Amino acid sequence: MTTDLVTRATAILEQLIAFDTTSRVSNLALISHVEALLGGLGIASHRVMNAEGTKANLYATLGPMAAGGVVLSGHTDVVPVDGQNWTSDPWTLTQRGDRFYGRGTCDMKGFLALALAAAPDILAARLERPVHLAFSYDEEVGCLGAPSMIRELVRNLPAPMAVIVGEPTNMEVVTGHKGISSWIVNVTGHEAHSSLTHLGVSANMVAVRLMQKLADIADQLERQGDPQSGFVPPHATLTIGQIQGGTAVNILAGKCSFVFDLRTPPGQNPEAIVAPFLALAASEDARIKAQFGDAGVSVVRRSKTPCLVPDPDSPAEHLARRLAGDNGPPRMVPYAAEAGQFQEAGFSTIICGPGSIEQAHQPDEYLEIAQWVRGAGFMERLIEALR
Repeated sequence: MTTDLVTRATAILEQLIAFDTTSRVSNLALISHVEALLGGLGIASHRVMNAEGTKANLYATLGPMAAGGVVLSGHTDVVPVDGQNWTSDPWTLTQRGDRFYGRGTCDMKGFLALALAAAPDILAARLERPVHLAFSYDEEVGCLGAPSMIRELVRNLPAPMAVIVGEPTNMEVVTGHKGISSWIVNVTGHEAHSSLTHLGVSANMVAVRLMQKLADIADQLERQGDPQSGFVPPHATLTIGQIQGGTAVNILAGKCSFVFDLRTPPGQNPEAIVAPFLALAASEDARIKAQFGDAGVSVVRRSKTPCLVPDPDSPAEHLARRLAGDNGPPRMVPYAAEAGQFQEAGFSTIICGPGSIEQAHQPDEYLEIAQWVRGAGFMERLIEALR
């Protein structure tokens, strides 16, 4: 059966890659396509929209509405290709040698395609326990979409045995990931001629002081890292990902904004880590406002994704290891995913999917076809396990 499943999945992957679902744009065209694929098999699916109505999560149940099933979860959005040097069209699935190239091949439309391609076999098997599909939006910008879908799954589905999140892991079982929190910092200064610093406040200069505080915290986190944590790198990481500010070299900057993220292993409190920075931001805000009432510093939390905490005896790990043929040591990853959100909602959860995270977000992102075949075998063994 593997050859048939791989052939079907390849055709579906080609269709999914053709949709530009970069996080900054809508994913509704892809969602409609998936609804049509499932509808053609007689499977009802359910949208969970964002507040603006521009994006949607989608979930569906294949098989009986019974307890003890398995959720196959993945995100529909991808990262931008802007400025990357691709040697083929990122929105066209291209085979070169033993690899499939295209944006999202490994992160993570490959897993979605395998799950969708397995749907006819799941239905034909007349399983005693169901497979639930759960596809989200905006994972790449802070796992923003999944929580509303997870709430609906808790309300509407019989309790599943396990959630498998198909992030690329080389088809090896991952039992833990770091949490991620991100913040947006906006500094409003008071413009003046750059030679007359006493008549204004440079938002850029204030931002530099704030960013230096973050750099100091990042250095401290690195020094305090636990080599036995199981993560690479072993410590919490803090990075500033975006900076924008100023209009001209000879004008005190009126505005500056930057975004930073903090990735923490289980057991570390992100609020406590950033507390010294928030105290400095509040102090700078008060200082600036004392000079110019319409200036100041604001800090807004952008995202908060919990860790996936290793649970060695969980049903999800036992099942996934059996399906993947994986008897290796526990594995943990430094990136954040929706697995922690599922676990926080009470689901037994692991990560296992085709492809390498080292290829994700890169120009010429690719999926090894050998991984593709392993993923198809995983789906077939899942069907057998749920009979």
